[in-house]
Amino acid sequence: MTSAHTSTLNAAPNSSGFSSAFALTRRELVRITRQPSRLIASIATPLIIWLLLGSGFAESFRPPTPTPTLSTSLDTATDALGYGAYLLPGMLTMTVLFSSIFGAMSLIEDRHEGFLQSVLVSPAPRWSIAISKLLGSALIATVQAMIILPAVFLLGNAVGPLGLTLSSLALFCTALGIAGIGLAAAWWVDSSQGFHGVMNLVLLPMWLLSGSVFPLEGASGWMRVIMMANPVTWCTKALHASLGNPATDPALAWAVTILFACLGIALGWVTLGRGVRRF
Repeated sequence: MTSAHTSTLNAAPNSSGFSSAFALTRRELVRITRQPSRLIASIATPLIIWLLLGSGFAESFRPPTPTPTLSTSLDTATDALGYGAYLLPGMLTMTVLFSSIFGAMSLIEDRHEGFLQSVLVSPAPRWSIAISKLLGSALIATVQAMIILPAVFLLGNAVGPLGLTLSSLALFCTALGIAGIGLAAAWWVDSSQGFHGVMNLVLLPMWLLSGSVFPLEGASGWMRVIMMANPVTWCTKALHASLGNPATDPALAWAVTILFACLGIALGWVTLGRGVRRF
């Protein structure tokens, strides 16, 4: 631990936990600037997939025939929506997913380097650790996704300041939810290899079944039930609605997206706030 972090965290036993949380969050933000490979990987992978699928398979994609519950206006808008425009929100979600995984994995690195043990025995409250990890991971993931967000203008979408603000908020809420799941896994998994295995088992199916690549409306009955129970589906719908793409139940999508963020915060808070793990 550096002297700056030591002096901040070991100030006074009654010092505000928010100052500790701020110092630890700043550490997470500084860390990403020193890991350019992590930044490039989190952005380049979704961007390449979007360019390949959005251009190479654009003519192979046809929006599904709407169910009777969908309006005619939605049908018309969906037919006019190109695959690249449909795929972009899913790639933004994928960016958030990859970045949040890297952010949560930093907890394992901190444990192996001895930094986490130092923080746990400092006067800093346990909740400040959870807040710093959640906030740091979510901010980094959101900023990385926002780097790709201007691609929406290349597709001809007329997105105003309100749409960009709402899409950024949807990305931040999604990042908080995924970061909470990742931190809970990183707290109990002791190796980076095992952590990646757990995350691939949990988060990749959540992304694939979120309507990011193929619309929910075209799925079979049993698959549609699974997709509707997936919170990432509604996060993706909130992104579609923010970017002006046709989306059903936007109010419900936003409600679930915000609830997913709250559940992520609660999961990270409860997991890191439990009794001291045996390192």
